[in-house]
Amino acid sequence: MKLLIVEDEKSLSRSICEYLKSEGYICEEALNFREALKKVADNSYNCIVLDIGLPDGNGLDIIREMKANKSTDRILILSARSSLDDKLTGLRIGADDYLTKPFHMAELSARISSICRRDNFMGFNEVNFNEIKVRIDEDQAYVNETLLNLTRKEYDLLLFFMANRDRIVTKESIVEHLWGDNVVLTDSFDFVYTHVKNLRKKLIAAKCENYIRVIYKFGYKFSES
Repeated sequence: MKLLIVEDEKSLSRSICEYLKSEGYICEEALNFREALKKVADNSYNCIVLDIGLPDGNGLDIIREMKANKSTDRILILSARSSLDDKLTGLRIGADDYLTKPFHMAELSARISSICRRDNFMGFNEVNFNEIKVRIDEDQAYVNETLLNLTRKEYDLLLFFMANRDRIVTKESIVEHLWGDNVVLTDSFDFVYTHVKNLRKKLIAAKCENYIRVIYKFGYKFSES
């Protein structure tokens, strides 16, 4: 899951990113209003953690700009302001949730997880595809009730495939989803191939059909045929 942290306090932004990265998220940072506007215009995120009180602008205006541009990125407002007006305004114009400082990192992570889960799988905690079952609230995947021993990247890759079943996904889209802008892209995508190969191998070892198809010159397709 790819996140954007918009927070002008550098130490807090760094702490948030470090904690969320330890939870398996990919995090990018924007330390001011202008930088945040550019990032949301140029990239797509599963969730944006957005401070309202930025030094060079109002975070609520970023939400308004995103909605005017038909952005579907989810938004969690993060602010020291505790007034009801700010909260209601943010939710009314398109934010998905609101968290007031100070807060516990575990609560922030739980809120983000809830938003992303609701977005990707319409609120379901369990996703099924034939013999594959993924319990999103537990971060566990099964084949015919056999628990798979997946790395975090393999688990995220499986979810990405299931969320995009019957669609062609490019290697570039996999890289963006799993690694974000922090990866230096080269002409070689061998590391993507390695993760796909390892995931396929573990699925087949658990007596699962091979649903991961290679689409020559394009990428992959997760489907029955």
